[in-house]
Amino acid sequence: MNAPLPEVLRQHLIDPEICIRCNTCEDTCPIDAIEHDDRNYVVKADVCNACGACISPCPTGAIDNWRMVLKAQAFSLADQYAWDELPPDNPPTDVDGAAIEPAAEPVALAQLQDEPKTSRHAPWSAAHPYINLYTQQRPAIATVAGNYRVTGEDCDSDVHHLVLDFGTQFFPVLEGQSIAVIPPGTDERGRAHYARQYSIASPRDGERPGYNNLSLTVKRVTTDHEGRPVRGVCSSYLCDLKKGDKVQVIGPFGSSFLMPNHPGSNLLMICTGTGAAPMRAMTEHRRRLGAKASGRLMLFFGARTEAELPYFGPLMKLPKDFIDVNLALSRAPGEPRRYVQDRLRERSADVAALLRSGDTHLYVCGLRGMEAGVLDALRDICAAHGLDWGATAQAMQAEGRIHLETY
Repeated sequence: MNAPLPEVLRQHLIDPEICIRCNTCEDTCPIDAIEHDDRNYVVKADVCNACGACISPCPTGAIDNWRMVLKAQAFSLADQYAWDELPPDNPPTDVDGAAIEPAAEPVALAQLQDEPKTSRHAPWSAAHPYINLYTQQRPAIATVAGNYRVTGEDCDSDVHHLVLDFGTQFFPVLEGQSIAVIPPGTDERGRAHYARQYSIASPRDGERPGYNNLSLTVKRVTTDHEGRPVRGVCSSYLCDLKKGDKVQVIGPFGSSFLMPNHPGSNLLMICTGTGAAPMRAMTEHRRRLGAKASGRLMLFFGARTEAELPYFGPLMKLPKDFIDVNLALSRAPGEPRRYVQDRLRERSADVAALLRSGDTHLYVCGLRGMEAGVLDALRDICAAHGLDWGATAQAMQAEGRIHLETY
């Protein structure tokens, strides 16, 4: 009598060699099957059902890796956290040496999502993006053209505006894209530091128009997620760079979080802290277009104080008929705490009018903790003005008009 074949699993894995730790996969997974530590992103074998939601948004393809394994011998989270590279692909075989195939079929994504998330494609009028031109094995070498602090000298938040020049190297970018920087040196285990991702803060024609350069908004990391003192490896490296220093850059990344080219498009932008980077890029591109663009710009920008708002001075000098700026300060002296969701509700009628328009594109960027509050506020605003947020968000998602990037 033949013994039953052991159960085989097509296990989903993330390649640590090319992963840039951008958090896109964890953010887009609809069932929380992905997590991370300070080194690797990993997939829970007992949760992942191969729905595919995380595959397309990944900027490097690190997410699209699979191994056939015996289910009882699936790679554990501890195994995955310890990897510097993926294990060899050795699929299990039966006694005759034939590969054993998994029996289960992937669950359809539509069965998993109760409410739409970010659009997985760009606006219809967005320019074509170039992606993955430079890799960790073959990075571009940029030269620091400028580096200065854009938050108050007396506040704890040390945020820098860093300008990188690519000289004669072909490095085209669009507003909303990102790059990754490879910091020099090794960690405490002697392994090379992995690349860190940063959103581009300048428009497509450069920080200085006509120059082959771009800018980043970098916050020096001094505490971890639990408030314990740390020294951010890449953020400290970037904040301390001097003019003329050389930097290894990979990318560019991003094919969906892009701005529309259509001049009549409205941009509803919601951000906190360094999440201002892509909003600055989009705003500056519109400013340079001048009267050619008729779409409305509305910005909700959150920080603890004015001193901690990157680019506060230049932002407040922009004409009010060009951009509608709404600041949300949670630690302003003598003022009640206000967050971006509070300011959204205060401008409920204007926000609803934008959401009602098929020309409006929504961008949210900042710390992950803001996302739920923002979406709740948008849901409440829609309900108060006769709109169905679920239907509105679904339409925006399908049309490439809703983009969430939180970390």
